[in-house]
Amino acid sequence: MGPYARAGLAGIMSCGVLVTAVLIGRPDSTHANANEKRPHAGPYVALGDSYTSGPKIPRQSGTPAGCERSDHNYPAVVAHQLGVTATDFRDVSCSGATITDLTAPQKTSNGTNPAQLSALSTRTRLVTLGIGGNDIGFGSTVTKCVTMGAMYGAIGSDRVFSDDAPCKKQYVDGGADEVAQKIQASGRQLSATLAEIERRAPKARVYVVGYPAILPADGKGCGRELPLAPGDATYLHDKGQQLNTMLSRQAEAAGATYVDTYSPSVGHDACSAEKTRWIEPLRPSRPAAAVHPNAQGEQGMADAVLRAIGD
Repeated sequence: MGPYARAGLAGIMSCGVLVTAVLIGRPDSTHANANEKRPHAGPYVALGDSYTSGPKIPRQSGTPAGCERSDHNYPAVVAHQLGVTATDFRDVSCSGATITDLTAPQKTSNGTNPAQLSALSTRTRLVTLGIGGNDIGFGSTVTKCVTMGAMYGAIGSDRVFSDDAPCKKQYVDGGADEVAQKIQASGRQLSATLAEIERRAPKARVYVVGYPAILPADGKGCGRELPLAPGDATYLHDKGQQLNTMLSRQAEAAGATYVDTYSPSVGHDACSAEKTRWIEPLRPSRPAAAVHPNAQGEQGMADAVLRAIGD
């Protein structure tokens, strides 16, 4: 989910996604006692979008440069904590990736990323996957809602808008919700992707990790950080929760485990205090893309993944 911004609102358009699946090798009968409680540390392949790659978080590394991977993103933290060696760790996540980019090359502003699933093999024991937000157009939705929210705040609802959710009306027509429909369609794509991961990495267990909190649940306290009409802030928050619900259901259907990054991130959204936020607002105060995790957020996501691995 994560809108990616090169500057201001424009960057939100290439939203980075956020499903995260972690595949861990199943212990076989030859690994007893000590190894029964600890998953294999590698080989580890990291797949995903900008919420995985960590654009603008120092130090940027890897190729192509257009994928904007950080060596402090959550896959790098997970690899370090598990003791995965450099030769057994491959991060092929890429800013702006969609589910389609897992099985086909992705062109970036600086180079082409190979199909991400091509990094998997029967040797793979650990994989993280973060995908979905770009598929539902979450970045462009946030852009439109922020633009309308700025107008709402400057002009006033009683003079231009009929209620406190002017942006929501662009996506909801009667009982049909365009974003909800895209979430449903993405669920079908994700189901097929999880099956393909299982086929390519059959000795793996899968953990699907949801999105952290981008907005506060009550829609208050954003102000200039993310100017949204109150009803639209609630709408966007609810769509994020619906996306997480879809990810959880697809994980369960695939025999995987859903990892909740939302709960530990409550109070660390883009509208929270600068020192405690995991997600940067439109004008980041720390190195990170707008409306994307900073290094603290990537660490928080890594902690959630590591807790799931340890359970």
